[in-house]
Amino acid sequence: MHGEESYYHAVDTLKGMIRIPSFSREEQGVADYLQELWSRDAHQVHRKGNNLWLIAPGFDFGRPTILLNSHIDTVRPVAGWIRDPFSPGEEENELLYGLGSNDAGASVVALYAAFTLLGSRPQPYNLIFLASCEEEVSGKGGIESVLPDLPRIDFALVGEPTGMRPATAEKGLMVLDCVAVGQSGHAAREEGVNAITLAMKDIEWFNTYRFPLQSDLLGPVKMNVTMIQAGTQHNVIPDRCTFTVDVRTNEFYPNEELYGLIAAQVACEVKARSFRLNSSRTPAEHPFVQRALLLDKEPFGSPTLSDQALMPFPSVKIGPGDSSRSHTADEYIRTSEIREAIDLYVRLLDNLNISG
Repeated sequence: MHGEESYYHAVDTLKGMIRIPSFSREEQGVADYLQELWSRDAHQVHRKGNNLWLIAPGFDFGRPTILLNSHIDTVRPVAGWIRDPFSPGEEENELLYGLGSNDAGASVVALYAAFTLLGSRPQPYNLIFLASCEEEVSGKGGIESVLPDLPRIDFALVGEPTGMRPATAEKGLMVLDCVAVGQSGHAAREEGVNAITLAMKDIEWFNTYRFPLQSDLLGPVKMNVTMIQAGTQHNVIPDRCTFTVDVRTNEFYPNEELYGLIAAQVACEVKARSFRLNSSRTPAEHPFVQRALLLDKEPFGSPTLSDQALMPFPSVKIGPGDSSRSHTADEYIRTSEIREAIDLYVRLLDNLNISG
């Protein structure tokens, strides 16, 4: 397909995706749809669960490999939708409405278009396109399950709504479940040890402590106490207070290392749900970042999580749309953003030498 044909194909494909509910871990319908569509386009479609990937012709293990990735799952529609979230209809002044249109259906179809255009001519790298699932829940059945089945990846371009600005750094996530343990007693008497009072001391630490290493792109590590539970009734001193901390990390603090630093500072019991979702950063010297700078695309640091966190290789997050539209009522994408994304993806990657 040539460029204009790829654009119209992308818009039509996105409309088809919107019509099929594809909540995280329920993506089979949209995966079936895309597998059939891309097979009709004469691609060999590999599939594992609801993850689909394509390999451009002429794969050579002697060359580096670039992965193009975005996700096909969506969150559930929030309250407040006026339109049917699964009925794209016709574009209204270039606006295409629908659940997942912005996050991240537009990236899926634009990356597929770029894959077909780039793969139709010789490149100094191998090219793989992966449409993965379970991204919105950081599920283990998503990209993490597929990477072991792929050839070694040297660089990845992750499609998420960034206004086609390159996010060369991304904050990681670690969720902590904390327990302060006291001793129960009657509230009318001087007895017991109030677990809420104990927890308050640690919560104050989480609210005020600042780790010394700050990132120029991502800023400091950010800790927020977001949930708390304690007590059974008004006249019983609570012997247990549990609270949850949302920790957003920068590239200087791997999650497991940061956990050790936190556990040494607080008195409560601390348990991390996972260490999987680390911060990432690709240096300015990387050839892709240099190409982006030549095209007047200034790198930035993203505070929001994506499948970059699960990639043990350099990656940059860049895609059509705006993050502020994600997970909102009447989500939309501008069709012009899809056209611009296809063009820019090709300009960023065409004949790019990443071998060093």
